[in-house]
Amino acid sequence: MRKVLLPVLIILFFAACGNNHDYSPKPRGYYRIVFPEKAYQPYISNCPFTFQYPKYAVIEPDKKPDAKPCWLNMQFKQFNGTLHLSYEHILSKKEFNELVEDAHKLSFKHSIKATSIDEGVIAYPDRKVYGIYYTIEGNAASSVQFYLTDSTKNYIRGALYFNSEPRLDSIQPVLTFVKKDVDRMIKSFRWK
Repeated sequence: MRKVLLPVLIILFFAACGNNHDYSPKPRGYYRIVFPEKAYQPYISNCPFTFQYPKYAVIEPDKKPDAKPCWLNMQFKQFNGTLHLSYEHILSKKEFNELVEDAHKLSFKHSIKATSIDEGVIAYPDRKVYGIYYTIEGNAASSVQFYLTDSTKNYIRGALYFNSEPRLDSIQPVLTFVKKDVDRMIKSFRWK
């Protein structure tokens, strides 16, 4: 019995060792992102403001049933993202304070998923453009929100969203690219 068992064990041992495949899970792959060349054009309309926006973006009126005039969506179609812009004509100091408070609440609503929320002051006194820029870090649904105002009669709020599950590690290159476009929009923003 030993004479038969020993050769069978040796054959099984070498057969098991010879089939040594190193299996390991492969990391997730992401699509290659081709960024267009930065080029800007002016946004000119009947709305009481103008700014520069990228040529690879498309600006459309907001089509929601409750949308007001000059509510816009700047579509970054190749990145599956949208910068929502909501304009309000200010009629009173109370309304202005409510709009500012709403912008603050809507930005900090993302604190559940955000690792940090930083506020930056926007001030271009020569053009009467003032506001707050909210940088939202982490896996929040929106990474950039802001509002701009002349402090008397005009107010616009912006919020950038991507139509995908918020995973900062996969969206970071696109977010960095689009943030530069949002910054350019804000720096070129003018009230009419």
